[in-house]
Amino acid sequence: MKRSIWMLVIPFLLIGILSACGLNGNKEVSQPLKERVTIKLHTHGTEDGYAWKKIINAFEKEHKHIRIEVNSLSEIQDAQEALQKIDLAAASGEEMDVLMFTNTTDYTQRIKLDMLEPIDRFIEEEGFTFDEEYKVNTQMDGHYYGLPGKLFTWYVLINKDHLQEAGLKVPKSWTWEEYMEYAKQMTTEERFGTYFHGPFDGAWIEFLKLRLVSKETNAGFIKSDGTSNLDDPMYRKSLEMRLKMEKEDQSVFPYLAMISEKTNYRDLFFNQQISMMITGTWMNSEIGKSEHFPLDFELAFAPLPQNDIDQEGAYAPIDGDILSIALHSKHKKEAYEFIRWYSTKGLLIQGTEMSAWKQVSGDQMNELIDNVISKIPSEKVDKESFTHTLQYTLPPVLEEQLVHMYDINRELTSEFEKFILEKQSLNQTLENSQKIVQEKIDQN
Repeated sequence: MKRSIWMLVIPFLLIGILSACGLNGNKEVSQPLKERVTIKLHTHGTEDGYAWKKIINAFEKEHKHIRIEVNSLSEIQDAQEALQKIDLAAASGEEMDVLMFTNTTDYTQRIKLDMLEPIDRFIEEEGFTFDEEYKVNTQMDGHYYGLPGKLFTWYVLINKDHLQEAGLKVPKSWTWEEYMEYAKQMTTEERFGTYFHGPFDGAWIEFLKLRLVSKETNAGFIKSDGTSNLDDPMYRKSLEMRLKMEKEDQSVFPYLAMISEKTNYRDLFFNQQISMMITGTWMNSEIGKSEHFPLDFELAFAPLPQNDIDQEGAYAPIDGDILSIALHSKHKKEAYEFIRWYSTKGLLIQGTEMSAWKQVSGDQMNELIDNVISKIPSEKVDKESFTHTLQYTLPPVLEEQLVHMYDINRELTSEFEKFILEKQSLNQTLENSQKIVQEKIDQN
């Protein structure tokens, strides 16, 4: 019996020995695979809006040691809903690796709350200069805490039917004075000529400084040299324009109604209660494709109005999604590998969004524009005006993000509300605003 068992075992032992000899004799000994880690991405973006499957599949093919787990925090891509869930997750100690923000204001607030990991060491190891790589500046207090992905820039959406009724043409370039006149001429008893979605509670602050953000440099409340910018004549003109359009021309949807009714600007525009609105490229994926907002009229695009018609193009605010590494991530190196790849190759693979990466070639940019246009199914969209608007729009000079900007935005919004509701004069508003900004500068 014992002899029989050994007769069965010996062949297998010989096979094992020969196999071992074969492996030892092979010079190309296979190296052990890296342990695969899972990176948890928390985002407002849905599959429909961001094509995560396509992006993640491409990334994981190139980075076999990393798996990406997408946690979409809002079914309707509501950035504020997602942000609240991110804050709750951070407070409860939930494991997070990569966090996505939709704008620099929300991003800087999370830096202030000590939620994000500085990525300076990764940038230094890679050896690139940030301003040469990206169109959106994420630096704050001398450090980088994230990389920009999708690029947002601003434009004007116009109801072309209303435009033609008023005997007006689609503008290829125009001034703010012309914008005011367009709004006035398209206003009727049934609708307003335009709509401004802000400011409120420190958000959508660009609507408080429309003529400032139309500049190439020093387009914010604080100049690049760290001094107050509220003495810029364009800030006063921004306030004067808002007041004239609301009280004298009555061509803009009332500010009080906007903040009290929590107005959805998409409803107003697509239901033709307003003729034009200042918005941006975040609307690209919705135009002509939304069942909730069917397109029942001809639609055109125009660049943001200019302070000077002789400018070579229209300067407009730029912002974008920002991807950061959670402070308590256990896989910071792998998380950086993902956000760097996503902010460069990833968006090109997605193929439908403007990228903040400066290394995108002219041909690649034209291909992106063509892809966006091809996905607009409606024949009611003036695609030529869309292409012109994107090509004519210029980015302003990059400025560093400041940790106290969120507080400034909220306090200046409060001053604007008193002004637009006629509770204080223009001069008093300017004086109070200048004091607020100067105090923040002195404190920081």
